[in-house]
Amino acid sequence: MNDIQYPLKGACQCGSITYQLTEPPLKVIACHCRQCQKLSTSAFSITALVKTESLVIEGELKFWERLADSGNVNGAAFCPNCGNRIYHFNPADPDHIKLKPSTLEDTRVIQPSSHVWVVEKQDWFEIPDGVPTHQRQS
Repeated sequence: MNDIQYPLKGACQCGSITYQLTEPPLKVIACHCRQCQKLSTSAFSITALVKTESLVIEGELKFWERLADSGNVNGAAFCPNCGNRIYHFNPADPDHIKLKPSTLEDTRVIQPSSHVWVVEKQDWFEIPDGVPTHQRQS
């Protein structure tokens, strides 16, 4: 992954929201909780934890929030036109954003360093050997 050149460009499905990620993610996590399954309409959702300052966004986002099992607020930023989620955030941690990296043009950064909420994992999905797992949140 050393050949990935930053900044990386990203966008929502309709192109109304564009952004640049100026530095590599701190970590990439696959979450298997039921809420992420609903979000992704798949077996899990991928999140790239990035520094807030490393994300430069153009376009006007809409926001939605829900209370997580941890008691933290899980906010979502998305395109008001196509509904594509761009990132999640916790207002109590303003220095970090949970980018939805499938919105990047270059998706090679999507290599999960851990899997969380595997207690709710779909039975048919096999986590690769050697990747750390956590029954709930890490």
